[in-house]
Amino acid sequence: MPLSGILIVDKPPGMTSHDVVDEVRRLAGQRKVGHAGTLDPMATGVLLVCLGKATRVSEYLMRGRKRYRATIELGTATDTYDAEGEIVSSGGKADSSRDEVASALTHFIGKIQQVPPMYSAIKQGGRPLHELARQGKTVERDPRPVEIDSIDLLDWSPPELSIEVVCSPGTYIRSLAHDLGEYLGSGAHLSSLVRLGSGRFGLSDATSLDRLAEAFEHGQEDQYLLALDEAFLDRPAAVVGAEAARRIAHGQAVDLRLSPDSEKDGEGLGRAYGPEGEFLAIMIHDPASGLWRPKKVFV
Repeated sequence: MPLSGILIVDKPPGMTSHDVVDEVRRLAGQRKVGHAGTLDPMATGVLLVCLGKATRVSEYLMRGRKRYRATIELGTATDTYDAEGEIVSSGGKADSSRDEVASALTHFIGKIQQVPPMYSAIKQGGRPLHELARQGKTVERDPRPVEIDSIDLLDWSPPELSIEVVCSPGTYIRSLAHDLGEYLGSGAHLSSLVRLGSGRFGLSDATSLDRLAEAFEHGQEDQYLLALDEAFLDRPAAVVGAEAARRIAHGQAVDLRLSPDSEKDGEGLGRAYGPEGEFLAIMIHDPASGLWRPKKVFV
């Protein structure tokens, strides 16, 4: 029987997110595997991998706030905005004071417009930007709204600074590094990146691929495989009786007696469990009727 659940993987450097998915497919012996939130090959840290039915909740996992620890080198800019790219400028000013750097970082806190790098998976005209970039093409990219909750300057040892960032999904830390260099007039690139957290999942929860391989080999993967409702534990929950469970399984609305006050992202979502504690569905509140209707059913 195919596995279903969420793995919190500590992605190693040098692998793409798709490489990690392919490795988990091989270990699990099943095709239905996907990830929730891309990490660049250079980056390490929390990568959420969904198996089986859990692939249906990846969109909700992607919505979680992200937390990163990044190292940025001032004075040198690259075409990819990180250490893996070709140098496009060097010798820029890299001796700003700590106060100058800290002040510059505050310019990027809040709701900002960010231009994604050319070397990214974002599609334009049906083609990923990185494919065009590798052909030597540069196209205009529309800025996208992102939100940076906080940037803490951890260390400033010229020409490198270390920061911790909490931000919305879709934020490119590479672009933040590039834009900081532009703002300071020095040029800059991202030299290292660790994703410390994605939503409610942190690096301390993550497991290496080597350890996962060992667990799969010995039939112990269940100790690392989280139930798919882990994606919704911050939503209100209700246990229903047999008749309501039947209605939910058939896509019919029910009265869950849940408060919609915990609405997030513009959706009043809740969890419904059957009389035996089985996870039935993600429910969405209908303000007009006061009822809750199934949004995604898992039974």
